[in-house]
Amino acid sequence: MTEPSETSSDGGTAGPFLGALTIIVAVVIAIWLFNVFDGDDLTDDQQIGRAVVAQNDALQRQDYADFRAYTCAEQHGVEEELLAGQRNSVAQRGERFVDGTTAVTIDGDRATADVTYHFDKDPDATETVEITFARQDGVWKVCSTGPR
Repeated sequence: MTEPSETSSDGGTAGPFLGALTIIVAVVIAIWLFNVFDGDDLTDDQQIGRAVVAQNDALQRQDYADFRAYTCAEQHGVEEELLAGQRNSVAQRGERFVDGTTAVTIDGDRATADVTYHFDKDPDATETVEITFARQDGVWKVCSTGPR
């Protein structure tokens, strides 16, 4: 009778490792393909709604750089004055929230929409105002102020 060999394999087989690697690569490729072919092309109405919310969010966070990114150049104002006005508005009425964007009318690179807002200190009192927009550098930007 022969005795078993004293030599042992340190690494085992590569099969499980290669199988896991194949799965990981397949998942990464699937995520990449999903992002490429997602169809994330938003309509002009959706882009305008997104611009309103993003601009309002930047204003509430007092992030002047982000505010400028979503606002027409002629509405940028002076940073200190704009942020002081925002702090004053928050002190009086609370933070401002966008409830919705409706009645979007697009005429070339200009647009208008009715935007409904409410403030923290009186959430039941909504205000709807007509806001103007312009497409600048291929992106819709907010060109008028809402309630303060």
